[in-house]
Amino acid sequence: MKNFTWPEKVTLREVGLRDGLQNIARALPLDRKMEWIQESWEAGIREIEVGSFVPPRLMPQMADTGKLVAYAKTLPGLCVSVLVPNFKGALHAMNAGADWMLLPLSASQAHSVANLRKTPDQIVEDIASIVRARAECESKTYIEIGISTAFGCTIQGDVAAQDVLDRVKAVLAVGVDRVSLADTVGYGDPRKVWDLFLRARDVAGDRLAGAHFHDTRGLGIANAMAALYAGQNRFDACLAGLGGCPHAPGASGNVAMEDMAYLFGSIGIDTGIDIDKILALRAKVAGWLDGVNMGGAVARAGLPRTYLRRTRAVA
Repeated sequence: MKNFTWPEKVTLREVGLRDGLQNIARALPLDRKMEWIQESWEAGIREIEVGSFVPPRLMPQMADTGKLVAYAKTLPGLCVSVLVPNFKGALHAMNAGADWMLLPLSASQAHSVANLRKTPDQIVEDIASIVRARAECESKTYIEIGISTAFGCTIQGDVAAQDVLDRVKAVLAVGVDRVSLADTVGYGDPRKVWDLFLRARDVAGDRLAGAHFHDTRGLGIANAMAALYAGQNRFDACLAGLGGCPHAPGASGNVAMEDMAYLFGSIGIDTGIDIDKILALRAKVAGWLDGVNMGGAVARAGLPRTYLRRTRAVA
């Protein structure tokens, strides 16, 4: 770590409205989702994944994604992203005017077939078709590929680092704008994360632009720090640590937004986020989702008395 330089700023993208809600049976009303977006923006979050363009019959929780894109686009300076699983979803994202669409590509052959009923090579072909369609319709929606199960798979087990790097190379070759690495089922550890992000950055350069960690075994924050040491400065996080994966039964959710904001704030790295407002929003969402298990440590323990003094000194 001798050559490591602490960044002045990192970006945190809120993914709770998609990854956090997709595994919860009840559908949160549209007005409450809009309130979640509004208050996240007021707290300083400038990237939000507002939903997913999937068939409503399969995931009714995401049926209002188009309306959420339209609402989120009214908030100044907010980067609005959506997840799309296929070509049709990508067309919806472009027609809605989303700033970014995120397409998942599993590094694990077994996970890809179970999740999307296609092999990774077939998904790359679909991605190439989406890139061509975007050019043809002159859409301004950017394309991010999330390499899921990059650190291991509950179905396949080990995922070779070279398989991950091959997926990264393949999607960059067809013309996507950026890639991110995701520990979908919480198999990552700091050493593995640090090594893979360094190797992926050698392949992708600045187009390696995202890290997505689940806190399944309590290593989410440690893995985020390992990615930071490897040069990563953009991370996904989810209010209250909501979320999970249908192929990881019993797994906890994403790394909590409030914990990530605290982590970086405590070491003097600017996120632009007002953590008190985020904690207040978490309490509100907990009321909306009464009975749903919430993750995260800061909401339970509170902020230390030294926190504000430390961040003021840095500022």
